[in-house]
Amino acid sequence: MQAPVTARLSKRFYDRFGEEIANELVDWFNQVDATYRSDLKEINELNFARFDAKVEQRFAQFEVRFAQVEVRFAQFEARMERRFGDLTRWLVAAWAALLIPIIGLWFK
Repeated sequence: MQAPVTARLSKRFYDRFGEEIANELVDWFNQVDATYRSDLKEINELNFARFDAKVEQRFAQFEVRFAQVEVRFAQFEARMERRFGDLTRWLVAAWAALLIPIIGLWFK
């Protein structure tokens, strides 16, 4: 935490208006400075809270989208497994179709 900066006025100001008025003015400047600092701190805390809430919201949206991508990937994976099974059956049938004539020629 920062210490308050004490406003200082010139010697000429003190000589012209007197010690009491100059000190009142310095105190008033310091009070205004402290007020503005506390207001600025509150505003910064509110802005950070809003920023944090937006980050949380966007992270939640990202999690939802990621879950959707996971579902679509699982669907794609299941579809590829079915296609691989279909291709394997066709490949075995094609090998059998080729192997039968070859065996028949071999025994001739």
